[in-house]
Amino acid sequence: MKAIVISQPGGPEVLRMEERPTPQPADAQVLIKVYAAGINRPDVFQRKGNYPPPTWAPQDIPGLEVAGIIEQVGHHVADWKKGDAVCALLAGGGYAEYAVAHAGHCLPVPNGCDFVQAASLPETIFTVWHNAFQRGNLKSGENFLVHGGTSGIGITAIQLAKAFGAKVFATAGSQEKCKACVALGADICINYKIQDFEEKLKNEGVDVILDMVGGDYIPKNIKLLREDGRLVFINTMKGSKLEGSEVDFGLIMKKRLTITGSTLRNRSNEFKTALTKEILTNVWPVIESAKFQTVIAAQFSMQEASKAHALMETSEHIGKIILINDWDS
Repeated sequence: MKAIVISQPGGPEVLRMEERPTPQPADAQVLIKVYAAGINRPDVFQRKGNYPPPTWAPQDIPGLEVAGIIEQVGHHVADWKKGDAVCALLAGGGYAEYAVAHAGHCLPVPNGCDFVQAASLPETIFTVWHNAFQRGNLKSGENFLVHGGTSGIGITAIQLAKAFGAKVFATAGSQEKCKACVALGADICINYKIQDFEEKLKNEGVDVILDMVGGDYIPKNIKLLREDGRLVFINTMKGSKLEGSEVDFGLIMKKRLTITGSTLRNRSNEFKTALTKEILTNVWPVIESAKFQTVIAAQFSMQEASKAHALMETSEHIGKIILINDWDS
């Protein structure tokens, strides 16, 4: 099969097409003929050599989510059959003609979605549901803030939080991006380049913050949180250590705050299977309703993966970037 591989750590140009053996599914896995694959920020980190995949995942083929048709099932797989249309969460290997996925980490392509739209869902849906709703325990009627509102995580978090009854705030880096966040359901979006989000939201208060920024956002987040608030980290793009700022731990104790976070890629198959079931029950009805829309910023052919990564690194896009498997055409 053809696959896009990381030839060496570096910039987008290190992504190359190579011929690789078609993987074979283990007993609890399925083999998916990939029609589309989503691009996510961890793919960029992996390409640069900063985010190694788990030992059991493909080591040089990135890609954490795909959509396509099941080609083959393992001996112990009972819930899926050849020909089923699915989207799946992977630990790697999505930038290829074929990819293997644990059967328990697959979901049916939602009604009303094509393969491109379906490929945009797994990584962000799994991340947002676990972190905002499970770890953050976001409830109807609470105030929710997500940083990076037009990222894949952001567009997902805004819509799910709104669908489940929260008041939603977001930050973004331009007026155009703020308008997009509001169109998706955000009650307030702050352009962080011209406004201080802490100052803008101080009279609102926030119950749950989903933060992928870190750095000097950390003390601001803590000040914004209400009593019993929850701060959940999924990335620290501005750094995991504070430069010239301090965290007031007395304030954390006084307000009884919970500070937590997670990474998803290295979690066990059992954890991800349980998460998949919860998402199918709670989130898939929202996806298939008028309460959620996929937002595709750009589509590239698989051979143009380097261009897609270059766009990802500009952070100028709104929504998900998708690779289309058009090697058969």
